[in-house]
Amino acid sequence: MVLLHILFEHAAGYALFAVKEVEEIGMLLPQVEESLQNIGKFNTIVKLVAFSPFKSAQSALENVNAISEGVLHEDLKLLLETHMPAKKKKALLGVSDGKIGAAIFEELNIKCDTTGVVPEIIRGIRLHFHSLVKGLTAQSASKAQLGLGHSYSRAKVKFNVNRVDNMIIQSISLLDQLDKDINTFSMRVREWYGYHFPELIKIVADNYTYCRMAKFIGNRKELSEEKLEDMEEIIMDSAKAQDILDASRSSMGMDISPIDLINIESFSSRVISLSEYRKGLQEYLRSKMTQVAPSLSALIGEVVGARLISHAGSLTNLAKYPASTVQILGAEKALFRYNCRALVVMAGDWVPVFDTLALVAVALKTRGNTPKYGLIFHSTFIGRAAAKNKGRISRYLANKCTIASRIDCFSEIPTSVYGDKLREQVEERLAFYETGEAPRKNLDVMKEAQAESFRCWRPDQLGFKK
Repeated sequence: MVLLHILFEHAAGYALFAVKEVEEIGMLLPQVEESLQNIGKFNTIVKLVAFSPFKSAQSALENVNAISEGVLHEDLKLLLETHMPAKKKKALLGVSDGKIGAAIFEELNIKCDTTGVVPEIIRGIRLHFHSLVKGLTAQSASKAQLGLGHSYSRAKVKFNVNRVDNMIIQSISLLDQLDKDINTFSMRVREWYGYHFPELIKIVADNYTYCRMAKFIGNRKELSEEKLEDMEEIIMDSAKAQDILDASRSSMGMDISPIDLINIESFSSRVISLSEYRKGLQEYLRSKMTQVAPSLSALIGEVVGARLISHAGSLTNLAKYPASTVQILGAEKALFRYNCRALVVMAGDWVPVFDTLALVAVALKTRGNTPKYGLIFHSTFIGRAAAKNKGRISRYLANKCTIASRIDCFSEIPTSVYGDKLREQVEERLAFYETGEAPRKNLDVMKEAQAESFRCWRPDQLGFKK
């Protein structure tokens, strides 16, 4: 007969329960579910074998961190070694998490189970835990859970404020949204003010400058030679300023009322303020990227680097990605379209989507190509490469981006030296594709970067006292 025990982790400590008549309970699973609400019936199913309370709040935090990572803590190991049956072959331990079950089996050779009746019994224990353990009240159990929850959350969100990538993710998302909004609002200003002064659209191409000019000019009939110098300061071109003045005198636009002009000028002011805020936000993003990912910024630029971090979710996630994933990061839709074509009929049988032979067959049959680049396409290196070399340089650039992100993520002292050297390597590879000049070896470049970064470090960063 298999002896089923249940391990329950609570904020107050570890509890080990023995389950009575496991075969009958396993067959009568609906009855177990019904008895969960009744403490009297539930007491006939489980019996408390041992309870090991945590010694302190710090001990509770250490144990819950170990459980969340799937590691067997010494306190839990001692409890199981002391109170589990001696004949381990006949013992079965029910746990809530498969990772901790695997760790227990590896360390103590105790079989663990997470299926069947185990989840229902654990649910009942969680509901009646304060009644099953003597000396533990519902209020004290709730306080223990609240305190441990706060401690666990604080421990998880502790970070270095100078190297946090959450601000980068929010900044680049806001920057992209601002670009869309400013472009939409500027088009609205052009269309709205174009009824009164349509010739200005062809003379002033930049949206930000157009909004400033629309706000400055107002009623075109009031534009005179006296405002020419002020217009030159806004548009930074004396010839264009003169063209605007001449066009205002012979404009084909309709007359506009003062109340309409007030609304156009007010909306233009909003667009101008958004554009100026965008410039400040871009400077903020540049400074944050210099602190958090200096090597990635030096290699591929602050904006593209921030987009890679944002798409990956964090700098740590980006550092974990292989170069092949970084290369097509952001091109998921194109890759999905390509993979969908792999669902073809070969010899009358359906071929799975993720079958490599199917992908090869589709590529040969349809002459289709997999996507060669995603977000890294916005880098200047891809644009400068010849059409036949774009795929090759994108693979090489993705490889260097992976190296740079790992250096930024795991180095204690942030430095842009490695990013500068990696950028030089990409430049040399571009020259190699065009002229055939052999680039330097990666080992030699990394040795140079290591020596240069060591010279740039301050004595206090290396741990020496001044």
